[in-house]
Amino acid sequence: MTDVKHMKWWGWGLEGVGFHFEDKPDFAPFVQKAVALDISVPPVPPLSFDELTVEPPRITASFEAELVSIVGASHSTTDDMARVVHTYGKSIRDLLRVRRNEIARVPDVVVYPADEAEVQRIVDAVVTEGAVLIPFGGGSNIAGSLEPLADEKRTIVSLDLGRLRRVLDIDEGSGLARIQAGAQGPDLEEQLNARGWTLGHFPDSFTHSTLGGWVATRSSGMQSDKYGDIADIARGLRMVRPGTVVVLRPLPSTSTGPSVREMIIGSEGRLGVITEVTVQVHRQPAVREVQAYFFPNWKAGLAAMHEISESDASPSITRVSDARESGFSLATRKESKGVSSFVTKTLMSVLQRRGWVLEDMCLSFIGFEGSSSHVSYEKKLVSKIVRKHGGLGVGKGPGALYDQKKFDTPYLRDFLLDRGAAADVSETAAPWSKLQKVYDDTVAAANKAYDALGVHGWIMCHLSHSYHSGACLYFTFAFVHGDDPIAQYEVVKSSIQQAFIDAGGTLSHHHAVGVEHSPWMEQDISAGGVALMQGLFDAADPGQQFNPGKILGTPITPEEVADRVAHAPRAGTPAH
Repeated sequence: MTDVKHMKWWGWGLEGVGFHFEDKPDFAPFVQKAVALDISVPPVPPLSFDELTVEPPRITASFEAELVSIVGASHSTTDDMARVVHTYGKSIRDLLRVRRNEIARVPDVVVYPADEAEVQRIVDAVVTEGAVLIPFGGGSNIAGSLEPLADEKRTIVSLDLGRLRRVLDIDEGSGLARIQAGAQGPDLEEQLNARGWTLGHFPDSFTHSTLGGWVATRSSGMQSDKYGDIADIARGLRMVRPGTVVVLRPLPSTSTGPSVREMIIGSEGRLGVITEVTVQVHRQPAVREVQAYFFPNWKAGLAAMHEISESDASPSITRVSDARESGFSLATRKESKGVSSFVTKTLMSVLQRRGWVLEDMCLSFIGFEGSSSHVSYEKKLVSKIVRKHGGLGVGKGPGALYDQKKFDTPYLRDFLLDRGAAADVSETAAPWSKLQKVYDDTVAAANKAYDALGVHGWIMCHLSHSYHSGACLYFTFAFVHGDDPIAQYEVVKSSIQQAFIDAGGTLSHHHAVGVEHSPWMEQDISAGGVALMQGLFDAADPGQQFNPGKILGTPITPEEVADRVAHAPRAGTPAH
């Protein structure tokens, strides 16, 4: 069987790896305060796989034989576990459905091509068969970009690109690397680092997501302030379509009509299968460090990030958490002892003497990369701005901890689900002039939804990426759910999404559209924009065979969102 590795079918990450709180003394009281959950209650684990109801594959013997003839018997499977793994991504809605044995439709067969030629043969076979094809990378998507349509009657083929994971070539004179689309973050960084290069793209899902997936969902990473979003990084690509390959050369800039590259970036498999991307890479920096800062409040932190974005400094990371998320971060620390404990207590005492209200304090991480002299210069610029806004630098220690733990947060969702609580994220981007309103209105909308549900909910936020004209706000929300967790989740999620649009933000900055965010597309890009995009999809895929149903769905109105809140299912007995 194939050697492609996948995340566990019921949750995030690797089997046997999870979140633990026993060495974090402040975590239990924090969760009790945030969502009224006693985490000492024994967890209820997910179903065993044998308890799942998995429909048999809908595929003819002749079509299955044709796929086997293309990729080989070891790389084509109708195994139930493989099919379930390829059904959903890792949104909270996905995880709830799997845990509750609510799987409406699974792919019928999973194939693992070895190269672009095999991808072309699979695509052509699928089109001829009248089947449906859904490209699959690492399976980390949280916007519903992977799931088959529930009422799909045609055979569904999940095309897993996990065997296409090599860095093919590096043009060292131009800093351009050709990389196969199935390469996951650690795969490609290891290969690039061995030759002294880095892509510089580190999304939260880095350890379990792929280059092709990043391009298909218009991803951003933790260091996008310096290296750009994936739309900036991807300079050329290859995409397989029926009977042909779209080839876009990696040119620095072109004036060749509407950008086909831009059409493909963010297309979520609706136009074809991305097999290779040529990306801008950079020499590994001589110095890389993440400094931590405290601000007296959220307003001061936002103002500082805004000024940094307009300054001569160009940090790789500009992140500031609101007071709620700062409290969460401090609650997930391991117990400090000795000198470390003394320093922490002394610092808090100093801040209080300065008049800080510790409950309003905001934690910030700012990253610096480059030569020693360049990093020193930028740190001085940033320190001056931080001090101007009442902030205080606290050194590299917390930043090093952030660097070590930055990919671990998704494991916390499984921990909470085991205890009957749902946690998920929504993010947006807006101009600097509207950020505070977006933040205030979103928090208010989430709290109104919690009140309607009759639950003790939590919402927190950080600014994750800065641009000259605005920034990304990344919200995390959680609540103890009742017997109908998905309906309750939809009330909270839709309230947050509508608040984004109403306050001047976008429906998503980097998590894509899928089916989760598609109801807000018309409000985001206008009816004319939707019509233009629909025309593209209709022309490129008249048979709706390439990941149908994603990006453009049934539009929702603000009034319909308000009606959801008004008729929210009230919390009953908490359910696991």
